[in-house]
Amino acid sequence: MREIRVLHVDDETDFAAAVGKRLARRGVAVRSVTGGGEALEALASEPFDVVLLDIKMPGMDGIKVLGEIKQRHPLVEVIMFTAHANTDIVISSLAMGACDYLLKPADVDDLLQKIAAAADRRKGKEEAGA
Repeated sequence: MREIRVLHVDDETDFAAAVGKRLARRGVAVRSVTGGGEALEALASEPFDVVLLDIKMPGMDGIKVLGEIKQRHPLVEVIMFTAHANTDIVISSLAMGACDYLLKPADVDDLLQKIAAAADRRKGKEEAGA
């Protein structure tokens, strides 16, 4: 099985570090960045399978970042990962191309299942030539 490459975008650095350590222990390659602009730069320079994307961030919020990711990197799967539950935002983000939505803090096994499913979707898109 190939390693899954995840970009975690979250302005809460302590939380991002904790998630990164937990995922790394489970064999997931994680890079953490603190904002939307930094995420777009990382995606332009490195291949990622999945983006874990916080919604509420200073500057460019997660919804704007999601739109940019789907426009520039349509094969990358995005999981919205936030502490703020809002049905309208969930519906909007899924309509814009996010593949899933998780509330912080998520159980690490649930998070891993969602990441693996998202990575499988990306692989399927690549194989189909999408």
